Amino acid sequence: MIYYQTGSPETALSSEDLKTGMVAALKNLGERQKILVVPPDYTRLPSRSGELTEYCWEYFGDKLTDILPALGTHTPMTSGQISHMFGKTPEDLFRVHDWRNDVITLGTVPAEFVKEVSGGACDFTWPAQVNKLLVEGDFDLILSIGQVVPHEVVGMANYNKNIFVGTGGTEGIHKSHYIGAVYGMERMMGHADTPVRKVFNYASEHFANHLPIVYVLTVVGLNNSGNLQTYGLFIGDDFSVFDQAAKLSLQVNFNMLEAPLKKVVVWLDPTEFKSTWLGNKSIYRTRMALADGGELIVLAPALVEFGEDKEIDALIRKYGYFGTPHTLKMVRDNEDLRNNLAAAAHLIHGSSEGRFGITYCPGKGPGNLSQQEIESVGFKFADFDEITTRYNPETLKEGFNTMSDGEEIYYISSPALGLWAVKERFDY
Repeated sequence: MIYYQTGSPETALSSEDLKTGMVAALKNLGERQKILVVPPDYTRLPSRSGELTEYCWEYFGDKLTDILPALGTHTPMTSGQISHMFGKTPEDLFRVHDWRNDVITLGTVPAEFVKEVSGGACDFTWPAQVNKLLVEGDFDLILSIGQVVPHEVVGMANYNKNIFVGTGGTEGIHKSHYIGAVYGMERMMGHADTPVRKVFNYASEHFANHLPIVYVLTVVGLNNSGNLQTYGLFIGDDFSVFDQAAKLSLQVNFNMLEAPLKKVVVWLDPTEFKSTWLGNKSIYRTRMALADGGELIVLAPALVEFGEDKEIDALIRKYGYFGTPHTLKMVRDNEDLRNNLAAAAHLIHGSSEGRFGITYCPGKGPGNLSQQEIESVGFKFADFDEITTRYNPETLKEGFNTMSDGEEIYYISSPALGLWAVKERFDY
């Protein structure tokens, strides 16, 4: 059921609009006594989820007892991040999700179903795991808040991914990432109905329908002026609310280009991107737009690690981004990678399969990744100062730019907010 919806490619929702919509939906839900909110973490700052969470706290007061950011494998939020993203929402309401220890399994999706929906790419069971607080907290309302946008693992982000990955456990996260990677993310990005989504939907229908989850979904993107714009707000408790948001997201977050791009320059905001685990969105979201033999330059001033999780970081350093055949062989031959399929999936996602070049330009702070580290995992390295002297993110405009010597480049300031492709590479 949809409790509130508004949005279109022309809509621009203000903070007051979001508050009005949120309050209207909460009134439609009726009286509730104990509420859990599951918003994204700081890596999804532009989603407007922080504001929406604050509106929920203002509405419910003491009845909102817990806020569990959907960390997945990400590092816990700092006090500064919480106050910046969630405003006046009390910090003592926030809980930290531990994806290795704080989960329970609601049920298991059969291997036959996984094999069927993945076209035979994977043949294993999938556990529907969630943080135990969702089950043991005795809530009569769980508000899952987040942004719908094209995504490399599931096709379109959010909805029940926020629950089964954001508050999920080791095996569930590993296997869901691997299903998407082996099936092929270029077959999934920009699609709402994918093998991974079908697995999540099976779990929702069979194992989680007793949980009082209501989804609060935003659609946010960059407008023609290069500024953030909130195009939609959709609130409901079933697939229809996600479907509506996904359709709008495809209209405003997807950039169909007429010809492949020879050079793409991507800026990674230092407040959001400190690892290739997140920063490789610059690769995922542009790979269907890059020409064979093209070049992707990633400006990463805050890059200090490969994986936010130390175990995953070590595996990335050990195995590198060397393409699907190499990674699949490493999975077969090495137990540590076989036991961490999310890392294996990430290694596949982060490789261009030799089709285009990837050059990372980390900053020059004491903790930044070195040239040796960058090159050891299969990327090329370039000096941040030299590259930004030529490609200055303060003067480049979104999209096509012509340099003083006539070189044409394509600039992207927020890779997490979109998907770029040429017609021959996008599977309708």
